Amino acid sequence: MTARGEIIGNALISLGRIMAAFLLSAVMAIPIGMLMSSYRPISAALEPIIDFIRYLPIPALIPISIIWFGVGEETKIFLLWLGTFFQLVLLVVDDANRVPNEYVEVARTLGARPYEILRDIIWRSMLPGLINNLRITLGWCWTYLILAEIVAADNGLGYVIWTARRYMKTDEVMAGVFVIGIIGLVTDQAMRAGHTWLFRDQGTSR
Repeated sequence: MTARGEIIGNALISLGRIMAAFLLSAVMAIPIGMLMSSYRPISAALEPIIDFIRYLPIPALIPISIIWFGVGEETKIFLLWLGTFFQLVLLVVDDANRVPNEYVEVARTLGARPYEILRDIIWRSMLPGLINNLRITLGWCWTYLILAEIVAADNGLGYVIWTARRYMKTDEVMAGVFVIGIIGLVTDQAMRAGHTWLFRDQGTSR
């Protein structure tokens, strides 16, 4: 399959889709989660909606995704984003809630403004746990890859696996699954190493 050009190119395409959806989820979920943790009205308004949507089965949302975005890259990235964003928001809220309240009270006593508390106290304190949760979320994102790439796709590892399944080529299905596992392992270990290096004063991450 590598000699026929069916692996490397498709793997890079899938990796690009995963990273686009993952980065979009992180950029949106981190500030929303921090605001939900810090301000009760925002949490009261958003948490029921997030809890409702995160329990919806992603396959059931494929038709409406196609109606909204067509059958291009937008739909694939949207489905990957949908499978990770809402869970990540709640993980961010949990990380922010773990910041000791004493830190916030000391900052307020010293005259820190709300955005300074978010930036200098909550953000910095929650960062080690947040990176670990981003690792978990990236793994979830990979689990939705095949679902996203069967929507009118003609490339990507999910497409390779789905096409091989159709023709009962079990060895090629397993090859595609194996490549996804390898890429996931490499990215996970890279994030683990980055966490260990960034927070080496706190000991080895587990």
